[in-house]
Amino acid sequence: MPEHSVVDHEQWLAARKALLEREKAFTREREAIAAARRELPWERVEKDYRFEDTHGVVDLVDLFGPHSQLIVYHFMFDDDWKAGCKSCSFWADNYNGTIDHLAARDVAFVGVSKAPLVTLHSFRERMGWRFRWVRSEDNIFGKDYGVSFSADQLESGDAPYNYGTTTSSMPELPGLSVFAREGNDVFHTYSCYARGLDILNSAYHHLDMVPRGRDEAGLPFSMAWVKLHDEY
Repeated sequence: MPEHSVVDHEQWLAARKALLEREKAFTREREAIAAARRELPWERVEKDYRFEDTHGVVDLVDLFGPHSQLIVYHFMFDDDWKAGCKSCSFWADNYNGTIDHLAARDVAFVGVSKAPLVTLHSFRERMGWRFRWVRSEDNIFGKDYGVSFSADQLESGDAPYNYGTTTSSMPELPGLSVFAREGNDVFHTYSCYARGLDILNSAYHHLDMVPRGRDEAGLPFSMAWVKLHDEY
C-alpha cells in the first residue's frame, strides 16, 4: 500500500473539495469532447462488406437490426487462436449489461473478428457473453478500419495504428467503430483505438478510485496481470 498522510476530517474534507473542483472541470471538458465527437462529419461507406453470422452471410446494414446506430467492437481473435485476446475479453466483460440499454436508445452492438464463427461462438459461450458476434469475410473490414495488418505491412514496419500515431507489430489490434444508417445508406461516424478505448472499461475506472489504483507500474506491460475471467 502506498504511503499517505493521515489527517483529521476537516483537513481531509478540504483536500477532497479541492479535488472535486478538478473533477468537475474534467467532467465539463469530457462533455465538450463528447459533443465535438457527435459533430464530426460522416463518411459514406462505399464497400459492400460481408460478414458470416449464425444464419449465413449478412452485410453491414444487417448488423444494425432495427436500429439506426451501430457500435462495432473490433475484437482481436486471429484465425488459429483457441481463445480471444485477454485484453479484449477484459473489455468485453463490460458489455453484457449494456447491450439492452443501448438497444433502448436505438443502438446495436456487434463484435467483429477474424476467427472462424464456430470458434467465436464457442468462446462467447465459455465467457457467458450475449452480444452478437460475427466473422469478417476475408477480413477486409478489419484492414479498412485500421485493426488488421498484412504480413507485408508487418515485415516492412508499415502497419499504422491509431491514425498513424503508432506502428503495429501484431496482425490484430483492438478498436471500436461507430456507424449510422439512413435507409440502406450507411455512414462511418467515429473510430477509436488504443487508449481511446480506456473509457469503455468500467473495471479500470473502479480501480482508479482505490488507493493503489491500477497498480501496474512494476509489470512487464500494463495489462500483464489480466486473465480470462474464468482463469483467476
